[in-house]
Amino acid sequence: MESIDWVALTRWVLLAGFGLAVLFGAIAQATHFCTMGAISDAMNMGDWTRARHWVLAIGVSMLGFALLSLSGQIDPAAALYASTRWLWLSTALGGLMFGAGMVLASGCGNKTLVRVGSGNLKALVVFVVMGIAAFATLKGVTAVARVATVDAVFVTVGQGAHLGTLVSAVLGGSAADMQAWVGLILGLLLVAVVLRHADFWTFNNLLAGVGTGGLIVALWWVSGHWGHLAEHPETLEEVYLATNSGRMESLSFVAPMAYTLDWLMFFSDKTKVLSLGIVTALGVVVGSAICALVNGSFRWEGFGSVEDLANHLVGAVLMGIGGVTAMGCTIGQGLSGVSTLSLNSFTALAAIVLGAVLAMRYQIWRLEQQI
Repeated sequence: MESIDWVALTRWVLLAGFGLAVLFGAIAQATHFCTMGAISDAMNMGDWTRARHWVLAIGVSMLGFALLSLSGQIDPAAALYASTRWLWLSTALGGLMFGAGMVLASGCGNKTLVRVGSGNLKALVVFVVMGIAAFATLKGVTAVARVATVDAVFVTVGQGAHLGTLVSAVLGGSAADMQAWVGLILGLLLVAVVLRHADFWTFNNLLAGVGTGGLIVALWWVSGHWGHLAEHPETLEEVYLATNSGRMESLSFVAPMAYTLDWLMFFSDKTKVLSLGIVTALGVVVGSAICALVNGSFRWEGFGSVEDLANHLVGAVLMGIGGVTAMGCTIGQGLSGVSTLSLNSFTALAAIVLGAVLAMRYQIWRLEQQI
């Protein structure tokens, strides 16, 4: 058997993840790719351009994940979002909290990192508070409450809690095969729905949708193929290198914020090592900073009032707790998770959008009361 230098391979996986995240941050900064912004544009101005960015990114990520699965490059059952449990209550409640939180905090986890890179000190505060809240919900006081309550409510789906299982129940066939083929068909459909709009065909729009979705797929390949060892040379066990979960991962920005703070605070502890989640979170900040400096949009920004600070603090806590409870954010569940056709991801994404809409309507109501 050929000897594998897994230490060197781990470094290459981390470097690749960091590089792809730098591109992700630069694209998000340059194109204003933002979930909250997309919802706000559609609600307040009737402008669906940024919403189409998202739909195109979802379509591309679905296509890519399906093609990687069909070609045998990755094992979809090893994805972080693969489960036989549909945790509908956790994902719904967590998604609502995250959606409301991102409105109060002026952006989701991804947007927070992008804004940090462009000089926004408010986003830096959100990053720290969100990371602490997320870590508490992963392993602390809110984790105990989460596990004992909402996580105890679920529906078991024997062949996997994803759309492929539902389709196979109607049409027959293997749920795993259906997962790939449904992803391929649904991805093509979403791409076609967006690209039929002639006015959407601009470099900026295509970069936002195709670029973002393509980077999700690239991370799936890096983690699930390049970083996969069927047999670790030391433990003789299957392993996905440099992942916090021990499974195949793509981009997500809630738990990685918590792991980043943990790594920074306990840096001298040799058990605290870099992971894909940590380097991708840092990579988004670097990519955004480079782009902001190049295009002249970098500027320092602080809180305008005590109320502004309070809103951002509450929003950060809601995103940290909600993001972990929902098992992901607008990127983690909304792109990476949805690309796998996970029922948990679809539930979380729908709840995030609903939470954001409700929070925006509340803000509009408050403004009307002050007039």
